[in-house]
Amino acid sequence: MKPQITVITLGVDDLEKAVYFYHHGLGFPTDGIAGTEYEHGAVAFFDLQSGLKMALWKREDLAHDAQIQQGPASATECSLGHNVNSKEEVNTIMQRAKEAGATITKEAHETFWGGYAGYFQDPDGHLWEVVCNPAWS
Repeated sequence: MKPQITVITLGVDDLEKAVYFYHHGLGFPTDGIAGTEYEHGAVAFFDLQSGLKMALWKREDLAHDAQIQQGPASATECSLGHNVNSKEEVNTIMQRAKEAGATITKEAHETFWGGYAGYFQDPDGHLWEVVCNPAWS
């Protein structure tokens, strides 16, 4: 696994309010909310620097997707995303994480939006998504 982060996902309670804050309040570029046609799919992406993206996703939807129980709001709540170029890379990284002591919360799988992804928690419980997004490859 390359030591890089490609997506930082923040769980939010009110997606529209959060998008307004980051886009209009802070000037982060975005195409707005996408994925509203899917249950648990509404998300907004913001382009940061050097290919880094930030995503805003409803907390309840992030918990549902990762198959973990939603806890109370916390300043330490987020999901780290690592995008790769193939399903094989997703599988390899998920296996390496498991071997290193991670807890797999959701096995790698075909996603509803056409990608391939899995989730794990590091030994301290931080949530990671390893994903192949064909739109970003």
